[in-house]
Amino acid sequence: MHKYAALMNDIEQRIQTGAIRPGQQLPSIRELSESYRCSTGTVVRAYHELERRHLVYAIPQSGYYAVQRKIDPGSRSAGTLMDFASAAPDPDVFPYIDFQHCINKAIDNYKNDLFVYGIPQGLPSLLKALSKHLANYQVFASADRIFIASGVQQALSILTLMPFPNGKRTVLLEQPGYPLFNRLLEVLGVPAIGLKRTAEGIDLDELERLFRDGDIKFFYTMPRFHQPLGTSYPEATKRAIAELAERYDVYVLEDDYMADLENDSRADPIYAYGSSRIVYLKSFSKIMFPGLRVGAAVLPEPLQDTFAQHKKLLDIDSSMLSQAALEIYIQSGMFARRRHQIRDTYSRRLARLNRALDAANDLPDVRHIRVSSGVHTHLSLPDGLRLPTLVDRLRKKQIQLEAPASYFLTDFKAMPLLKLGVSRVEEAQIDAGVSAIFAEIRRMTKRS
Repeated sequence: MHKYAALMNDIEQRIQTGAIRPGQQLPSIRELSESYRCSTGTVVRAYHELERRHLVYAIPQSGYYAVQRKIDPGSRSAGTLMDFASAAPDPDVFPYIDFQHCINKAIDNYKNDLFVYGIPQGLPSLLKALSKHLANYQVFASADRIFIASGVQQALSILTLMPFPNGKRTVLLEQPGYPLFNRLLEVLGVPAIGLKRTAEGIDLDELERLFRDGDIKFFYTMPRFHQPLGTSYPEATKRAIAELAERYDVYVLEDDYMADLENDSRADPIYAYGSSRIVYLKSFSKIMFPGLRVGAAVLPEPLQDTFAQHKKLLDIDSSMLSQAALEIYIQSGMFARRRHQIRDTYSRRLARLNRALDAANDLPDVRHIRVSSGVHTHLSLPDGLRLPTLVDRLRKKQIQLEAPASYFLTDFKAMPLLKLGVSRVEEAQIDAGVSAIFAEIRRMTKRS
């Protein structure tokens, strides 16, 4: 056995037996070289291989640490709820321990800045890091155009309340769409118009008519991995939206909340086709840490001063500790590595879901949509099927789904659909869950 392999096996065994605790810092390269009487190159090779196998991770200028062990899926109770409804990330695939080190590092690095009021725009070092980071999504913006918010939800609230240079008041949004934004508009009494979106997309002629005649302040859209449909716009639609926004002086709020899960390197955001009327919104909650509460908004110059004023009046600034930790997480390379691991995990689950739907769906009036990236798709169901009853019956069988009413404005006719998400469902549960869903649909269809 090669020396580096023996060293790897020893470290791995100590991790498995608990002699090395999750998150514990490992001995330095020089210490291991001396204790195992081998070259530093042998130790480096062993650590790199352990890192490739996701047993350890590196923090620059700090050292190597043991990764938190996942829960063994086989140890879960057979009666565990199969949650196809949740959009929250799976805690078992998220690196809480290594992020804890980023928190500690942030306190060490920024101890003089974290516990005083910051600036409404955000931590300057994070803004610079995000300027480089967002270029990976074809969003090229200088740091002075990026604003940090306490999650994208806060950015949406500010943009809804603040006046826009076009002097318009009505918000246009896709239906179905983001439930909390639907409710926000209704609670605030903001004039809102819904635009129907299906798996095939939107009616661009209708969009142009509304932009031209509808007093539209901004159009809120999720071009990529739409919630709850799971589908994405083709390039032609994204180009058309950018061109219409410019022509009719309408702003577009592009919520690219799951850009990190994209497998197609050629899939660009609307922002890439013309940014003068595009507000690009990026969340770090769905892919990383919901509790982080850090979102980024890339703003056209005419919106920046007004946004900053409203942001300061609402909360002075967003959590400086969260911002500093995110900056370290990105700069260290940990974000990029974890993004690939999480994307691979969800891609496997989504592929399993597609196969399960192909096998289970033999109903002529039920349509399922195959999507290749993201974390969810949807079923299109017959109009006469009572969806609340279906959801209730499946809940009694430990299958969690959500009736579609929350995805629509109150005065917009809800479409009969069910979102099927995989972010909180174990891969091994997917086949049985989909089979049970279709079995209940068949029973209800026969009775009706």
